Amino acid sequence: MKEKYTETALHTSIALVKKAINHHQITLTVILDIEGAFNKVSTDAIQEALEHVGTSSTVSQWINNKTGKVEQINASDIELVNFQRFVGTWGIRIFTTNGTLHRFSGFKDSETEKDKVAKLCLKGWNWGTAKFNGSVLSLDVDSKTTFEIPLNNVSQCNTGKNEVTLEFHHNDDAAVNLMEMRFHIPITETTEDDPVESFYNNVIDKASVLSASGEEIAIFKEVYCLTPRGRYDIKIFQTFFQLHGKTFDYKIPMSTVLRLFLLPHKDGRQMFFVLSLDPPIKQGQTRYHFLELSGPVYEVMGKIMKVLINRKITGPGNFIGHSGAPAVSCSFKAAAGYIYPLERGF
Repeated sequence: MKEKYTETALHTSIALVKKAINHHQITLTVILDIEGAFNKVSTDAIQEALEHVGTSSTVSQWINNKTGKVEQINASDIELVNFQRFVGTWGIRIFTTNGTLHRFSGFKDSETEKDKVAKLCLKGWNWGTAKFNGSVLSLDVDSKTTFEIPLNNVSQCNTGKNEVTLEFHHNDDAAVNLMEMRFHIPITETTEDDPVESFYNNVIDKASVLSASGEEIAIFKEVYCLTPRGRYDIKIFQTFFQLHGKTFDYKIPMSTVLRLFLLPHKDGRQMFFVLSLDPPIKQGQTRYHFLELSGPVYEVMGKIMKVLINRKITGPGNFIGHSGAPAVSCSFKAAAGYIYPLERGF
């Protein structure tokens, strides 16, 4: 999630500004605040720094070299400033009073102040104490942060027995993405509240999860889905639709639907309603680029999806096989299926 930025102004202490102002390539990642773990920089010091470098006393700007996107930080909003060691480089962290933490990487070792470095736990343990501070989830060991998760990057949260699964928004600018993280949460006899439910509620409260505004447009009960396999209740809202099953729950934005297909089964008695997705939905380690539904509700659901997504429904082409069906049977290893020759592809 790293993007190159050019520094036009930085609200921080005088020493940090002197070192940062001559640094031209800085990477910005926006995450959220963790309180109580870092040294404070006073507002007076920030104001003095602004006067020293001759920048605006109200706003600092960070401009993206590639996209031109501007990140602005108000001087009055800055609460904490410190350095942190990133992978292969140093970075600066600017905390704001609304709970946001901006991270800029690309600093050299000589440009850092060691007395203002955030201390992290490097024991390598995969267990610790989960803490919610503002809009950040952190895992702490011996009162030091092992890692932190900006909850605004969480796209989905599911619970199981003693387990919570977090799914993250896909970043198209990164070659490698963290897509999922699972937490095992032990339950003790002394715990009054359900720790899994409490953890889930804390995540959902700050996560960037699709939520329904208003009533659903349509509900389809117990619709059989071939991929991912199972029966789901499908609720269609204005901007997304939800698949709710016994084990898994998906909220799929309308903007991720690329194509709609309505294809007849080779036996002539069934119809497949297929939605092409990008990015795909996940179930464990399996990704599903296509949702394949079957059942007599395909006509109603197809018309609703066509109107809301504003895409046409693609049907079979003029091809007819020797069996009299518009499809050809095929198989790959243990999987069997059908190829549909369409007008512009398969």
